[in-house]
Amino acid sequence: MIAIIIAGASALVLSILGTPLYIRLLVARRYGQFIRDDGPTSHSTKRGTPTMGGVAIILATIIGYLLGHLDFSGPSLIGWRAPSTSGLLVLFLMAGLGLVGFLDDFLKISKQRSLGLRARDKLIGQGLVATVFAVLALVLPDGEGSSPASTRISFVRDLPWADLSFSHWQGPALLGTIVGIILFAIWVNFLVAAWSNGVNLTDGLDGLATGATILFAGTYVLICFWQARQSCPEGFELANCYTAPAPLDVAVVCSAIVGACIGFLWWNTSPAKIFMGDTGSLGLGGALAGITIVSRTELLGAIIGGLFVIISLSVIIQVASFKMTGKRVFRMAPLQHHFELKGWNEVTIVVRFWIVAGILALAGLGIFYVDALPRLVS
Repeated sequence: MIAIIIAGASALVLSILGTPLYIRLLVARRYGQFIRDDGPTSHSTKRGTPTMGGVAIILATIIGYLLGHLDFSGPSLIGWRAPSTSGLLVLFLMAGLGLVGFLDDFLKISKQRSLGLRARDKLIGQGLVATVFAVLALVLPDGEGSSPASTRISFVRDLPWADLSFSHWQGPALLGTIVGIILFAIWVNFLVAAWSNGVNLTDGLDGLATGATILFAGTYVLICFWQARQSCPEGFELANCYTAPAPLDVAVVCSAIVGACIGFLWWNTSPAKIFMGDTGSLGLGGALAGITIVSRTELLGAIIGGLFVIISLSVIIQVASFKMTGKRVFRMAPLQHHFELKGWNEVTIVVRFWIVAGILALAGLGIFYVDALPRLVS
């Protein structure tokens, strides 16, 4: 519990104090946001606002996480507790996707256009990082013989009937293992693309994606802490216990993300002094995907992060409707811009969307704890 508090507090202090210094650096180098001409006219005032703020979030998260592993209970003044493989892999996914976003942001700034990396190149970058994560999450140990990820698709915990590992494969074992890894890598690529692009689409108004991420990661602090308290005995999978190998350390990662995002939100709220850019949105999206995978709650995460799902669906619906009927369902997609064009104030949209995000996060948390009720009663 102390590690969770230290990680969150450290990331908060680093982010809230370090972000203005980073803003000065970006301003000095004239790294400002390019605004599309076809967007809401109110966004024209944001032209030139420093972007790539995700660098501050990612660095504060990583440093906060590492500081959370300082041990003050040993015989020496300050000791060190080794990080878990699960926690490090989530940070790898966050930093890797953040690097892809950084390249995208840098191209936008250097070429003064709203398009950075080509869609194909961005997908290749996301896919490469996601595939490396998928393979490492299956083959690296984390604890006594367990791996950070499972080939089973999960809801509140792994679903025994939804296994991608070819457990009933009757052919050569090596071939079955390879096919299982490939299927799992495809599933991970889907999750990473969905979450990273979901956060990216949500990042259209000052503070919107940052606040929604705080609610998501904060919910997972509670979930992962509970998993640590009710973990399965080594070598056993009992009813109502959890097989995630390092939930407490994943809670430390989540706490660091919360702290970093709260500190960043101080400067990112309307009127924003800095934008997270694709560096932040892709990096945070990767972190959210990784958290759901190593905590074995992949489908539950879609409820907890329901705002990201809704906003992504608004784009899918808009594109599909226009291609099939030539008509638009919304005035503009993503969904937040539809309400802007209806005349809603930006702050009103952000706060109301945060309320929706909070309700969905509570709903997901409620589902998680309802599932745990039999163990609580017993």
